[in-house]
Amino acid sequence: MSASTLERQTIPDTLIYEMVDGSPIYYLGYQEVLAGEKTLEEIMSDGNIQAWLKTQIAALLTYQLASQWVVTSGEHGLQFRKKSWRAADIAIFKPENFEFVNTYSQKAPEIVVEIDTKADLDSFGDAINYYDEKTNQLFEFGVKKVIWILTDSKKIKVLTPTERPATLEWNTDILIIENISINIQELIDKAPFNK
Repeated sequence: MSASTLERQTIPDTLIYEMVDGSPIYYLGYQEVLAGEKTLEEIMSDGNIQAWLKTQIAALLTYQLASQWVVTSGEHGLQFRKKSWRAADIAIFKPENFEFVNTYSQKAPEIVVEIDTKADLDSFGDAINYYDEKTNQLFEFGVKKVIWILTDSKKIKVLTPTERPATLEWNTDILIIENISINIQELIDKAPFNK
């Protein structure tokens, strides 16, 4: 489907992954949905690696932090302002910043862990521009640390507003918060599918 055809066609809100100041960021694959080649569920769903990592990391953090922090997972909506929000794969909140309501969070988590992205990156030029923009917006919102787990390159990027970014290998212990670290390679090595 050509760009001009897409411009003439109304794109439904269900294909919006994130929104920045009223400008939608669509799900990767939204053009195939509009062309009838894929379903919405196909482009919204996690692949095996993303789903497994998200579940394992969230479970580990929930178990270790449950008495002092609130851990969420899925595509948790973080509402910066009207018509401006992002999704977080895993978020760690101070209890006082977590409201038990059925809306996007208007308060910032301390830490966000992202596993790849479901965003269509065509308008960003490349993935790095998307990662940088989203990370900077999370920092402006009040997030203190963003961790990107990139499954294709098997790299982990750890970013804070005040420290030099670190790019680490999967077999490195990654400090998440306080004294809680994860090691992606160790999680994979211990998994039942590797036995």
